[in-house]
Amino acid sequence: MSVSLPESFPECYPEPIERIRQREYPQLKDVVYLDHAGATPYANSLIESYARDLTASLYGNPHSVSASSQRTTSRVDDIRLRALRFFNADPDVYDLVFVSNATAGVKLVADAMRDGTSGESGTRGFWYGYHADSHTSLVGVREVAELGVRCFASDDEVATWISEDDDNKKGVLRLFSYPAQSNMNGRRLPLRWCEEIRRSKAHTWTLLDAAAYAATAPLDLGDPSIGPDFVVLSFHKIFGFPDLGGLIVRKDAGRVVFPHRRYFGGGTVDMVVARGTQWHAKKQVSLHDQLEDGTLPFHNIIALDHAMTAHERIFGSMANIAAHTRILARYLYRTLSQFENSKNKSVCRFYVSPGANYDDSATQGPIIAFNLRDKSGNWIGGSEIERLASIKGIHLRSGTLCNPGGVSGHLGLTDTEMQQNYEAGQRCGDENDILNGKPTGALRVSLGAMSSWSDVKSFVAFIEQFFLAGTALAAPSRGITQAHDRFCIESLHVYPIKSCAAYNVPPDVPWQITREGLAWDREWCIVHQGTNTALSQKRYPRMALIRPSFDFARGTLRISTPDGKSLEISLARDDDGFEATTTMQCGNRNSQPKLSRVCGDTVTLQVSTSVAVSSFFSDFLGAPCTLARLPPRTSSRYSKTRHASRTPTMPGAFPTPPDEKHTILLSNESPILLISRSSVNQLNREIQSASQSHITSSKVINIPAAVFRANIIVTENPPDYPVDESSVRSERPYLEDKWTSLHVGADGIPFDVLGSCQRCQMVCVDQSTGERRDEPYSTLARTRRMNGRVWFGRHLALGASAWEDFEESSLAIRAGDVVIPCYD
Repeated sequence: MSVSLPESFPECYPEPIERIRQREYPQLKDVVYLDHAGATPYANSLIESYARDLTASLYGNPHSVSASSQRTTSRVDDIRLRALRFFNADPDVYDLVFVSNATAGVKLVADAMRDGTSGESGTRGFWYGYHADSHTSLVGVREVAELGVRCFASDDEVATWISEDDDNKKGVLRLFSYPAQSNMNGRRLPLRWCEEIRRSKAHTWTLLDAAAYAATAPLDLGDPSIGPDFVVLSFHKIFGFPDLGGLIVRKDAGRVVFPHRRYFGGGTVDMVVARGTQWHAKKQVSLHDQLEDGTLPFHNIIALDHAMTAHERIFGSMANIAAHTRILARYLYRTLSQFENSKNKSVCRFYVSPGANYDDSATQGPIIAFNLRDKSGNWIGGSEIERLASIKGIHLRSGTLCNPGGVSGHLGLTDTEMQQNYEAGQRCGDENDILNGKPTGALRVSLGAMSSWSDVKSFVAFIEQFFLAGTALAAPSRGITQAHDRFCIESLHVYPIKSCAAYNVPPDVPWQITREGLAWDREWCIVHQGTNTALSQKRYPRMALIRPSFDFARGTLRISTPDGKSLEISLARDDDGFEATTTMQCGNRNSQPKLSRVCGDTVTLQVSTSVAVSSFFSDFLGAPCTLARLPPRTSSRYSKTRHASRTPTMPGAFPTPPDEKHTILLSNESPILLISRSSVNQLNREIQSASQSHITSSKVINIPAAVFRANIIVTENPPDYPVDESSVRSERPYLEDKWTSLHVGADGIPFDVLGSCQRCQMVCVDQSTGERRDEPYSTLARTRRMNGRVWFGRHLALGASAWEDFEESSLAIRAGDVVIPCYD
């Protein structure tokens, strides 16, 4: 299906959007940014004018009385008024409290309500109601509402509650909150509720979350009779910068709610008795004086002034932005709705709320939430799509989107299922996006003021290229009977430091195999000194240039970088199994055990405390990091890949661990990774074909096997095996997909095939330069996807019989060894 844009469309801004982007948003060049609901980019002129202001003026702490401080106070007062007018809020009715973000504004209201007293009995606390479409930050208020909580599952429930006779006979303090726009799917909720609740519910205050709404729609608070009591928002969602939030408070509501707030900070009190009697006098001049604890982020507030100026000059008005984003969202939604797979079923499953319509900006904002199905009707994981989009320069978001009620409602997930998913390992931000045949989250595309038709066109083409036609694993070619099917090891590779370069085992050297894999493989890792999390090439592609090599005669691992620097560490371990020395120059015990996160697992690593070691890695990677070690026989990590014999439809998901646990060190999933030279060659042919047919824009012609970071590379035609006309072995790509086990070498050392290797965008890092590109992942995503995942290579572990039939010292393999596979 070919998609074309309309020949003409209305211009909503003072000048064409492409001209605006070229001048004001150069950071968007060659980028398709579709995550405006997360954060929107900032304009060049905003930063330039802000920088000129700061370099030309001296701003002091507003709590002082110096000239610089008075200048700050005057600017803050003016900007506060200007921000209120931006939302058409009468300063006689509303006050603006500057906070760090919208969530901080929610918490400020919740804390004050918690500290208040309710009803005739004077009970401390409040009752809380919230709409199911609320952001997580609104849901969290329920934990401090001690007098009752109610989640309204639908608009009808809210309407019914509003129309019911008020049963609040004892005057319990109540708070009802909801989003003006769902941050999940862009659905816009009725703003009239605030007025209706004020008229029908005594002692009930309303809190409107306008963070998502105000980014692309005019928030008009001009009529005080219908406005909410509290409004929270984040200015960076509107302007891109500064990182600042606002709590807009109706003064009559604030005078009731906030006097009960118990905490006070610097700048909010006129007098404090610190010794003996616990007494203080709060400021009474304004609500913001009482609530803005400590020194204001006055530099950020000054930046807000420049942001509003730039925004108005560039776009004209919020109404212009609303019209522009509505046109784009409507076109994108309609176009994606037309996409069908080979079974004439919709490729996209949209999550549009009842009553919402992309033709009506009162009911729907410029957000599209959906999931994709492949040609067989199976769900495609959102994280897989997000990874592929990332290497194609497309920025979007997947997951639960900080909207638990909206996601669970639209995806049909019950409370029990969500708890079961958690027990199965799902966590916020992880890749468990399909469990028990159901998506656990959604894909979100969100448009903003500077979104363009080219953004829309690029995303449509992306879906069309990779998901419309559907993909499937290429069928393995056989071409030879199993009885005579033999391969050989082309090369062996060990990765002593996780995510760093390989040590290529010399062809004539036998290499020991242990329970954890090839000896010395992924025994070390580089950890961030602030989080102790293991680093990887996904974030630090230059790790590919850190090259380790062994000097067994000296008992050291030499680590070198392209800038000519090197480091040596000892291979020795002390009685506890940890390294005895970190550098050749340092004494013993210059490391200490620390908890670390490695591939989602929490493990205890021995982390170097050497300044020389940390400086070596930190200087090269540009991040505060150091070396850590997890020696063999101390690992509590196990393979996450299930044995092939237990997965008849291979490859597939591995929802439960296998009965036999294969120990691993710091590898991602299994002890050993194998790839086939024939499969690499076939993949390169597919990349070439795609390049010639303009399916991909990649200039890469040949992808080396090194990008797959395999331990074992196998090839056909062992050199010592006689080949005649009747047994010529041509390449048989992807035949390894059918292997369930194999035997290696003259003695036939047994290996189990645990399953296929799921691939991510890390294969796009050039292992010789540390640079990123879009291949081979782009082609893999088109040709090697099954069950919503992309697969290439096979996971192995020593067979259980190896420990019964072989001495540990004889468990070794080398390049040239014959490989005899078994099939399912």
